[in-house]
This record gives sequence, C-alpha cells and structure tokens, in this order.
Amino acid sequence: MSESLLLNMLRRMVRLGRLTVTLPSGRTESVGSGQGDSVQVVLTGDDTIRRLLMRPSLALGECYTDGTLRIEDDDLPGLLNLLAANQSFAQMPLWYSVPRRIQGALRGFLQRNTPFSARRNVAHHYDLSDDLYRLFLDADMQYSCAYFARPDMTLEQAQAAKKAHIAQKLLIEPGMKVLDIGCGWGGMALTLARDYGAYVTGVTLSENQLATAQARAKAEGLEDRVTFRLLDYRRLDERFARIVSVGMLEHVGVPHYAEYFGKVRDLMADDGVAVIHSIVKNGPPRPNNAWIDKYIFPGSYAPSASEIYRAIENSWLHQSDDEALRIHYALTLKAWRARLEAQQDRVEVMFDAKFMRMWRFYLASMEVAFQSGNLHVQQWQLAKSLSTVPITRDYLYSAARADHPNWRDAAE
Repeated sequence: MSESLLLNMLRRMVRLGRLTVTLPSGRTESVGSGQGDSVQVVLTGDDTIRRLLMRPSLALGECYTDGTLRIEDDDLPGLLNLLAANQSFAQMPLWYSVPRRIQGALRGFLQRNTPFSARRNVAHHYDLSDDLYRLFLDADMQYSCAYFARPDMTLEQAQAAKKAHIAQKLLIEPGMKVLDIGCGWGGMALTLARDYGAYVTGVTLSENQLATAQARAKAEGLEDRVTFRLLDYRRLDERFARIVSVGMLEHVGVPHYAEYFGKVRDLMADDGVAVIHSIVKNGPPRPNNAWIDKYIFPGSYAPSASEIYRAIENSWLHQSDDEALRIHYALTLKAWRARLEAQQDRVEVMFDAKFMRMWRFYLASMEVAFQSGNLHVQQWQLAKSLSTVPITRDYLYSAARADHPNWRDAAE
C-alpha cells in the first residue's frame, strides 16, 4: 500500500524525463515522460517509504545520507536536476503542503534570534573544523558567492573578483573606518586593510573563525589595521564610514530585519556607505528547505527580496545600487563540491562516510537551487545621503578598477 502511495506521489511530481525506482520489495517502476534526463534510484530499509511520503524534502537528504536511497553511478546532481526541472509541475499531497503553509505563516515566530540562539546556531556550522573548510574553499577561505567576471576564472580568481567588486561599491579610501558584520575567517577585512588602506573592525559569533582571523592578521602584520571581535553586531555603538556584510543576513531572521537595518543606519556615518550581500529566494516568502534547516544551517532563513525591501524602506536608507548575482553561486558551489569530492578520503577520516554524503548532498542541492532559479544572491548598496555615491554605475567598471592588484589577479 505504502509503495503504491509513493509511486502515485512520484507520478504527480515527475512529468519531464524519467525516474526509475526500485522499491524495498524489489519492485521496479518508472515515472515521467521518458523525454529528457533519466535517473535510477534504489530504495532500501523498512521505514524509507513512510519517511519519503510524510516529509519528502527532509527525507530525501536523510535517506541519501544514511544510504537507504542509492543512485545509479551516485549521480546525485542528476537526481536533483531532474526534480528541479519538474518543480513547476509538481503537485505535492496535502499532508506535505499544508504544514509548509503553516510554517511559512509562523516564520516570524519561529525565527526569533536571541544572542544566545544566534551563537549556538553559528557554532553548529562554522565551528565544525577549519580543516574541513580548507579542503574545499579558496586560500582566502571565502565562504560566500564568488564573482565570475569571466567564465574561465578559477575559484581563487572569482573570489578575488568578488572582494574587488564589493570594495568598489564601498568606495573605499585609505584611512576609512570600516565595519565587517559577520567577518568569517577574516578574508574581506584583511583585504580591505591590506589592499585599500582601511581600518577594519570585524565581528563574528564563531570562536573558530575568530581565532583563525586573528592569527591571519598577526601573520600578515595587520594587527594595527584590523581588529576582530567575538561580538553580536547589535552590541556595537561606534560609527563607521563604511559597512560590509557578506552572507550574514541569512542568519538574522524575519523578526529582526528592521532591527538589523536600523542598526546599520545607526552605525553608519552621515556620508557612509554599506554593502549587504545575501542569498534571497525568487518568488514570494516561504520556508527554507527542511533538511538544510535541520542539518546544515539551523535558524537560518533566506528571505525573499520583498521582505528586505520593506525593512530597508523602514530604515530610511537610500538604495544607491541593487544588483542580482544570478548563477554565480551555482558556479561557486559546483567548484566547492568538486574540491570536496576530490578530498573524500580525507573527509571520511576526519568524520565518516555518512558525513561526506551529508555534505555532498548539501553542496549539490544548493548548487541546483541556484542553477534552477529558486535562489540567487542580491547586493544592496545603501547610504544615508543621495549624493554619497556617483549617480551612474560607471565607477564600478572603470579603468582604475583594472589597475587594482586584486582585480588584476582575478583577471589573469
């Protein structure tokens, strides 16, 4: 009975391509038109069918991680792309769609983000092990969307181009006081200090990232220009000429957007500029993927652009520039996944095979989400004054930019 229910659900979900499923009983069935991509999966385990029926978005990742869902040739991207290609046709059962609607309606309550919960959620992901991240990130440990100004760029070049693009939007000048909210392992702050002559304060809630960032500043002799602090941004009370925040807004939570942008306004000098770089959902607000919430980024939420625009409006900040980085994150995630897969043996020694499958599913599923258009990255350039930023975008792509060492390195 349960196998028949699952097949009926899959027939409603998959119209394009072909999905062939071997069920725990040994029965094999195919769904889809057969025109397009074809993927074969094998399901095992007594409870697998029930889990996939009740909570498919959660169980898909769980079953792949625990090995009860196996894919021919381990073609995980193929399966995820097949499902993404059918997302506009998919008709999910009421027992799945109704709780999702309720969860979406309650997102303001569910995403309350106290200083304690914020630090706990950050530690879950970012304090795993710096050695893990070194296996697949670039040498500067940029854990956010790169900027592929040319299709043949390496990951290192694209990450350098990302930092240069943001620095150009910040209109950095030597001696400026800069705040980096959610500074990660310090790459952006160190770049702005070393290559642009800024004095940078970076704040993070990750003890691992703090230790690494401080060690990097010391090794580069930049301790007089960069200060890293284990601090919630809400506790700051200084003023800064420039503010940058890359990949941190996703951890703020819907109830705190007004607080976040209000704090950015309060911390910004009257002639200040801020650049906020964040993942956003395409389409109306809706809950995150349940598996990502549970296993990868607890407490996170990728907003829809409308939710952010409303908060910016209420802060009375001017949107001097607004750019959507489409596909760039899909290319970044593809590069990360390839690097992690090349280090599979080392990951399994550091953790285990199950952890490797979990992280492979994480990177592959996010890659497909950004490639298919469910997600993209947005950069907002904000200012208190209409006249702080040039009134055309020519300065972002000027010849002067090509002369900057970061940009030159990225283009070579």
